[in-house]
Amino acid sequence: MTTSTTPLAHLDDQLTADFYLYETLLSDEERRILVKARTFLREEIKPLVNEYWGRGEFPYELIEKFRGSGLAALAYEGYGEHQPAASHLLSGMLATELGHVDASVATFFGVHNGLGFYSIYYGGDQEQRDRWLPAMATMEKIGAFALTEPLGGSDVSGGMRTTAKREGDTWILNGAKKWIGNATFADYVVVFARDVDDNKVKGFVVEKGTPGFQPVKIEGKIALRIVQNAEITLTDVRVPEANRLQNIKGFRDVAELLRQTRSGVAWQALGVMIGAYELALDYAKERIAFGRPIAKFQMVQDLLVKSLGNITASWGMLVQLARLQDQGIFRDEHSALAKEYVAARMREVVAWSRELFGGNGILLDYDVARFFSDAEALYSYEGTHQMQTLIVGKSITGQSAFV
Repeated sequence: MTTSTTPLAHLDDQLTADFYLYETLLSDEERRILVKARTFLREEIKPLVNEYWGRGEFPYELIEKFRGSGLAALAYEGYGEHQPAASHLLSGMLATELGHVDASVATFFGVHNGLGFYSIYYGGDQEQRDRWLPAMATMEKIGAFALTEPLGGSDVSGGMRTTAKREGDTWILNGAKKWIGNATFADYVVVFARDVDDNKVKGFVVEKGTPGFQPVKIEGKIALRIVQNAEITLTDVRVPEANRLQNIKGFRDVAELLRQTRSGVAWQALGVMIGAYELALDYAKERIAFGRPIAKFQMVQDLLVKSLGNITASWGMLVQLARLQDQGIFRDEHSALAKEYVAARMREVVAWSRELFGGNGILLDYDVARFFSDAEALYSYEGTHQMQTLIVGKSITGQSAFV
């Protein structure tokens, strides 16, 4: 791996969350892209977050800002501004920068650029990729991914209720999906349904405005409030055969999509950890109690150091995962362990960080409450902690403990 020869601004700052200087593993060009993205996210996106999170609304001007950033499709050969395609290490660190600013924004971008884009990139044929992906790469069109159902989450592989029935060159979809990010405004929603004739799961691109496709925003969330999750009802939705993703031939192909994107959630969780930790560290140095900054108290330092340990260990795991991905030798259990471990460490760090703020930790004005709440969603989506454990457990024991 070619590493950076450019001195990093924080090399002498031993308080940085990148305590072991993992960014030095990037090349100079990768480092330039990361710094550009970091500046963009913190200057253009971060100021919008609290207002919209509090209202539970999506800042649509954010899409226009992303269009000019060049961040979309960087990991895809032939589509992103950075060619050849960005390494998994750079892609991961970009996901971390997104999580560092806001988990909702990271989720919006991950659904579009990861689940939505990759479903077509991997599951579509060349004609389909040429038809949909260029506009998604520039974010002129936004994507979504509809797999989870109201009565099917982790068990959706064997219990998918959404059906597809072919009639000539048309497929008729019926059923429901739930928790579908971006679905209230997405231009293309990749919907998975079980073919009633061969019982195989297939993927379909349902375009915005298709009759019978009805997304309704889910209200009352305490996490990822900016993300416009929807419950979708599909009633005799007619989709042409040309919109069936030709390379999705069963749930095994859907599992491959999740294997690739699950690691991105782990990188996002790392970003959430870092965001909460840095807030807590700054607060500890500024907050005065008993006549001194609380950073001088031993128990406060203990929480900060434990947080930094979680961050550093998680970063090391994800760096090696990215190397395995770049070499093409990583397996499902590799991404599952990363998601399981990093999300659990994130949960600890956001709780410790909120604790350091005392009563102020439940106020949105101090940001840490947002990280604390959003962490719960990241802990559960793209496979719960328990499901990741079972994937890894099956790998190491050779015995399946799934029901």
